Amino acid sequence: MFLVVGLGNPGSEYKNSRHNVGFMAADELFRRYNFSSWRKRFSAETAEGLIDGQKILLLKPQTYMNNSGRAVSAAMSFYKIPVQNVIVLHDDMDCPIGKVKGKVGGGAGGHNGLKSIDEYCTPGYTRIRIGIGHPLHAEPVVNWIIAGFPKEDLEKIQTLSEDIAETFPFVLSGGVPEFTSRLAVYQQKKIKKE
Repeated sequence: MFLVVGLGNPGSEYKNSRHNVGFMAADELFRRYNFSSWRKRFSAETAEGLIDGQKILLLKPQTYMNNSGRAVSAAMSFYKIPVQNVIVLHDDMDCPIGKVKGKVGGGAGGHNGLKSIDEYCTPGYTRIRIGIGHPLHAEPVVNWIIAGFPKEDLEKIQTLSEDIAETFPFVLSGGVPEFTSRLAVYQQKKIKKE
């Protein structure tokens, strides 16, 4: 079984914020594949299903970003999911808006959700980093990441979430390199069709 975690903050005021792109990507996986209804457990919203024949527990922590590790740890412990089967979808300011990078392990890079997961688990999980870019002006980072996306950027993120969902089976079968390669090819094909 794989544990696929979308990071974000609960509450309607954060729904379309930059910090919630992990929730957005998880919601798109839920829409695209065959999942059970969302239910509340492990201080999270969870849904079970299959992606490309692989059993998946989809999880959106409801603990606020800074305590995401509590929900992730509880789900891992209950299902005895090894860290190498944990995939976390999250926002990344070091990645331009609409771009995706992936890696296994590493530091939290100042991301409080990842810091929390690292505290509760080991950092050897897979990270799918969804670019939100940096604030353009001297705006405090905290205000910027919890603010809503402008319409044009939100549309980019929604399209990107669809692209991630379309190519997500390759993370499960081939890991990060296969996924990022297939995602790039898929996006290029879409551009050529337009």
